[in-house]
Amino acid sequence: MNIARRTDVRPVTVDARCVRLLAKAENPAAIEPLVERHKLSRGENDLLIEIKAAAVNPSDVKAATGLMPYAVFPRTSGRDYAGVVLDGPSDWIGREVFGSSGDLGIRRDGTHATHLVVERAAVVEKPKSISWEEAAGIGVPFVTAMEGLRRAGMPKPGETVLVMGVNGKVGQAAVQIATWHGARAIGVVRKAESYQGHSSSPVEVIDASTTDVATRVRESTSGKGADIVYNTVGDPYFQAAHKSLALRGRQILIAAVDRIVQFNILEFYRGQHTYVGIDTLGLSSVATGDVLRELGPGFAGGHLKPFPIKASAIYPLEQAKNAFVAVAGSSRDRVILRP
Repeated sequence: MNIARRTDVRPVTVDARCVRLLAKAENPAAIEPLVERHKLSRGENDLLIEIKAAAVNPSDVKAATGLMPYAVFPRTSGRDYAGVVLDGPSDWIGREVFGSSGDLGIRRDGTHATHLVVERAAVVEKPKSISWEEAAGIGVPFVTAMEGLRRAGMPKPGETVLVMGVNGKVGQAAVQIATWHGARAIGVVRKAESYQGHSSSPVEVIDASTTDVATRVRESTSGKGADIVYNTVGDPYFQAAHKSLALRGRQILIAAVDRIVQFNILEFYRGQHTYVGIDTLGLSSVATGDVLRELGPGFAGGHLKPFPIKASAIYPLEQAKNAFVAVAGSSRDRVILRP
């Protein structure tokens, strides 16, 4: 029996409030976001989402201050989001979803708004146990950590993962994923402090201000070294990371302070090492959704936990400037906009 399909259903159009960046700012303090109204409706393969919460990332600040030459102006900022599907195929309407992207908020209008239009294949169902704000805070840090470990080869039970900058959000996400997969995690900090995040097993912490990192890693691994070094800081830890690598070890790099480092080619090839560069800005919304779906079972099973969100780190759209300034000030809190 043929079932007639409705052909008269038109996409819903909403009058969305959006945080708009009109031009490049000279520095974070000079960012002057405006809240404007724009009409939004979805395309054939898109969903229209009512945003409940959206994170502010360091990359949002960098793009606003011209450090990403491919960022377009004017645009609505924001890469991460959580919300409810307002319009789309009937089986999608009302679903609670979240997501992230390398192009949203950078090359096209993003998530710092009351509504978002995004590809259907990009969104991921939100676990019921996670709040809107927590779901919005998952995106960039967990996608970055997961993409790095995927590209380097997922850690296995018995392997050691050394995380430079372990108390940063990507560092914490890398520890969560590594220990979820049964690996041992060792963290590096620049001053005396304990590991601040969740993990599925104990995390040894090395204070780089008082201890030679590579020597301590070798001592802790019976001379072998780390199978994976996740370097979230870049060049300041490059040599320590290099000297900590086991035979056939892999170093993941996601950041740089100074772009140039000394590189010992002989040690590199004799150690049979691999260096992996990760830039999640190169991932589309759909590709980012694929990464988040791989993380889903970890959150559902309690092996992975979202970052706690402080009430003082939640801002309305009209206070977007304060949110940007907080992120630029190296706040360790996950900063959230809540429409």
